[in-house]
Amino acid sequence: MLDSRSHNRTQRPMKLAHGLHLAYCTNIHRGESWEETFHSLKHDTMAVKQQVAPDEPYAIGLRLGAAAAKQLSQGSHLRDFRHWMDQNNCYVFTINGFPYGTFHGTRVKEDVYRPDWTSQERLDYTNLLFDLLVEMLPEDVEGSVSTVPVSYKGFDLSDRALGEARRHLWKCVDHLEHLSARTGKKLHLGLEPEPMCTLETSKEATRFFDQMRQDRRGDMRIEEHLGINYDCCHLALQYENPHEAIGRLASNKIKISKIHLSSALKVRPTNEVRQSLEAFNDAVYYHQVIERRQGGSLHRYRDLPEALTSAPEEGATQAEEWRIHFHIPLHQVPVALYDNTSDHLLGTLDYLKAHPGTCSHLEMETYTWEVMPDGMKSRHVVDQLVEEYRWTLRQMKQHGLLN
Repeated sequence: MLDSRSHNRTQRPMKLAHGLHLAYCTNIHRGESWEETFHSLKHDTMAVKQQVAPDEPYAIGLRLGAAAAKQLSQGSHLRDFRHWMDQNNCYVFTINGFPYGTFHGTRVKEDVYRPDWTSQERLDYTNLLFDLLVEMLPEDVEGSVSTVPVSYKGFDLSDRALGEARRHLWKCVDHLEHLSARTGKKLHLGLEPEPMCTLETSKEATRFFDQMRQDRRGDMRIEEHLGINYDCCHLALQYENPHEAIGRLASNKIKISKIHLSSALKVRPTNEVRQSLEAFNDAVYYHQVIERRQGGSLHRYRDLPEALTSAPEEGATQAEEWRIHFHIPLHQVPVALYDNTSDHLLGTLDYLKAHPGTCSHLEMETYTWEVMPDGMKSRHVVDQLVEEYRWTLRQMKQHGLLN
């Protein structure tokens, strides 16, 4: 039985402007059970807080897999967690509900998209996350959950299966309306476009939302409860311009539920670079590669090994650039062989400055710390997170997003 009481303390961390909330996503830490998750919060997360916001309210971007969510909903775990947050001046405003199962230390690859939105499991899990979140939210804070971008294109879903996915998403909207009516909380789910998934680009997102609206014509609840989790790394991989991409979503009345502040690896695929990229080739995650060729055409590789072993197609124009789905530290400076897509992230902050109120949920997400080459990652994960906070807060100050 969930504890129905809610926080009543006003939360405004780090003097952020326009009602913004900033956290790092705890999916960077291992933890599939609630016990493991809570352990990392009490140790690593508190170590970060001590350095970046020791005396201020501190936002947590919580990752809960299915097992941890179920355990948190049982017994006194939720009450105890809320008590711990009150004692430590912390709060949760968002949950990463993308990875359902194990996310570290074993092969994840395409399994991260399972179960997808064609399944009842995904709906039940997501509804449970909102049931938990609504009991954690402070009085004046809205809540978001991010999720898979419907499915993975490699699963080759039929039109019937995609229709079932849309029906499950509408059922989630129904659930959020019920929760909002009962609690007075604003709640929204964010589909997170990702390379090689049902939703990759801003154009694919708008087409999907058009289909959702056709399924229930005139049902305006979609504008409040369903939106896009805009991951800067993922949209940069598509060579999109943030002002155009976010503007396209906004003009189609698609809510920006949350923004992931993240950066991708960007390179010129010379022979020297290809050889050096073996250091980023791990067996845990997909690292999709999107190649831009002379003339601007794009070519997609499902994973980094395919790109590294590829031979130029007969008659194909020369590859000018690779953008690789490998989240790298936000503060990482370009070096001779490796660049990054921080320009897309900074362009997103530009958009927020020009359009206050676009989105209040910001989350740094660099979950790849364990698989990074040693020369790129910090000595300890806490060190990396502190440096990411410092870099991000500097950039937000320069963009007028700090009071």
